[in-house]
Amino acid sequence: MSIRLKLIFCVLPLVFLGGCKKDSGSQATSTEKPGANTNAPATPAPAPAPAAAPGSTDAGASAEASAKMSAADWALKQDEIKRDPNGEWAIQATASSTYNDAQGTASYSANQATGAPNVDKYSDNGAAWAPKTPDSGIEWLDLKYPKPVHATEVRVRESCGSGAVIKVEVYDEQGGAHAVWQGNDPTVELNYLMVQFPKTAFKTDHIKVTLATNVVPGWNEIDAVQLVGSDQ
Repeated sequence: MSIRLKLIFCVLPLVFLGGCKKDSGSQATSTEKPGANTNAPATPAPAPAPAAAPGSTDAGASAEASAKMSAADWALKQDEIKRDPNGEWAIQATASSTYNDAQGTASYSANQATGAPNVDKYSDNGAAWAPKTPDSGIEWLDLKYPKPVHATEVRVRESCGSGAVIKVEVYDEQGGAHAVWQGNDPTVELNYLMVQFPKTAFKTDHIKVTLATNVVPGWNEIDAVQLVGSDQ
């Protein structure tokens, strides 16, 4: 069967990170750059900026307006996904491992991937699920949903170390697994991996997302996973 894979790209200015790092003193922190080397030789002061060319102010204003429009479009798309009447968010989750062996609703536990997205920026954040160790290889997140549906799409919101998902499976009523996608995850920054596929003949309320955490250096975290489908 044909499978279509889409990715919602964040059109806000991006700072590409090789991977997310954890601050040993915090359970939920943003990735920070190392401090500057105070022993480094001084660099020459930059030359004075040239005078603005005619029309450059207009060009700058146009670029700023375009950036604002792009940011608004991105925010609207995120809100559209969150409010999709055919979408549902997980109510229960288990995982192959969790950071600091987190259980229940603790930071980085599997249950942090249930419910609607609540991580607002690309960063290491305890409001998302994270495996026990970075770069260790195969890890998985198993999710249950409130209503069985004939599925047509799975949306994986990646919030740190994006791009490590290698397979998405849905389960039928008898517990049989069906791979609806596997391949190279193109996700970058805070975005959804959107996997579309023909409507399943069976109803499902069970998804499994598999990652290869050694593919993207650092911590790989998932904020939420949405199941999209219908009763008929």
